[in-house]
Amino acid sequence: MSRVSDDTQTPAPAAARPRVSTRLAAIAESATLAVDAKAKALKAAGRPVIGFGAGEPDFPTPGYIVDAAVAAAVDPVNHRYSPAAGLPALREAIAAKTLRDSGYDVAPSSVLVTNGGKQAVYQAFAAVVDPGDEVLLPAPYWTTYPEAIRLAGGVPVEVFAGVDQEYLVTVEQLEAARTERTKVLLFCSPSNPTGSVYSPEQTAEIGRWALEHGIWVITDEIYEHLTYDHSVFTPMIRVVPELADTTIVLNGVAKTYAMTGWRVGWMIGPADVVKAATNLQSHLTSNVANVSQRAAIAAVTGDLAAVEAMRLAFDRRRRTMVEMLTQIDGVECPMPQGAFYAYPSVEGVLGRTIRGTTPTTSAELAALILDEAEVAVVPGEAFGPSGYLRLSYALGDDDLVEGVSRIQRLLDEG
Repeated sequence: MSRVSDDTQTPAPAAARPRVSTRLAAIAESATLAVDAKAKALKAAGRPVIGFGAGEPDFPTPGYIVDAAVAAAVDPVNHRYSPAAGLPALREAIAAKTLRDSGYDVAPSSVLVTNGGKQAVYQAFAAVVDPGDEVLLPAPYWTTYPEAIRLAGGVPVEVFAGVDQEYLVTVEQLEAARTERTKVLLFCSPSNPTGSVYSPEQTAEIGRWALEHGIWVITDEIYEHLTYDHSVFTPMIRVVPELADTTIVLNGVAKTYAMTGWRVGWMIGPADVVKAATNLQSHLTSNVANVSQRAAIAAVTGDLAAVEAMRLAFDRRRRTMVEMLTQIDGVECPMPQGAFYAYPSVEGVLGRTIRGTTPTTSAELAALILDEAEVAVVPGEAFGPSGYLRLSYALGDDDLVEGVSRIQRLLDEG
């Protein structure tokens, strides 16, 4: 006998209800992964596509890290479940690495090892955001942030800074966006997608503002080792230590050590928040693969020589890309100071007729570039307002020059 509902309203028949939940149906596909997948599919079909879409170093993972994984794979201790929060040795290593690189102490118990940085992002918002809470989201932003906020029931509030501000929001802009429902500020420096880096003074000013108003800070520091010229990475907690009880730090090995496929990230935060996120992870995925965790131990405890070699290559490519992009009439591109992305404004190109097509949005322009120049870029709509493109320079020098040259030739026709 079926259970009788006490609901006085007659529910819709099961067949008439949506097949996919409203919550998941509202999630957009990752634009960066979608562009990368399309580029790879076209290459597999024989087209000479060059992809600037994925934020993925073209270097192999350093050998000493791979060797640690090989050794771990043959050790039976790694063939079993391990603690959901992460191997104790890795949590200790992350705490030591944080002191070394960021200049402040954290307890290993304040570290939760996650399946890549994206899981850390999701769990951070899930841990502190309730339905209706507003999250201030400096834009341009990484495409996953607003989706993770919405999954937690929060409301992303975009705070946009354009080329004239080198994509850096001000305290005045944040204050103008603050309401009584503001719970969290997302802070990302060095930035994906823009490559912008907040100075120590700007970081401290924003941190003190958040502290004054009782706003949580979720700070994504995954590009900490990739800065250029005179820019420096500034940990929020180091310059405003009073924020430690209301700040969650996100990080991982993917970008620094060319380990995107190994899927090891982490979050650092107050004990109650880390405990709550650990409980969620115990049901969601359990532990991160032990072999990957052993590789991550080797990564974060080793020296940074291999990282510095990659950084120097990115620096060279950065200068080449920006120089070539700014030669295109109508393109304006601030010199990125961190990460491995250029974020040119193409508003001066929109509205031109190029090979019979007149793109009016950056999405339309990106589609034209892929179809006509066989180059994959990510349109600004993935990161906020239209009118921009994101190009990763984490690819080989020859492909970089060839790809941007194709864009130059195409856009110069307009």
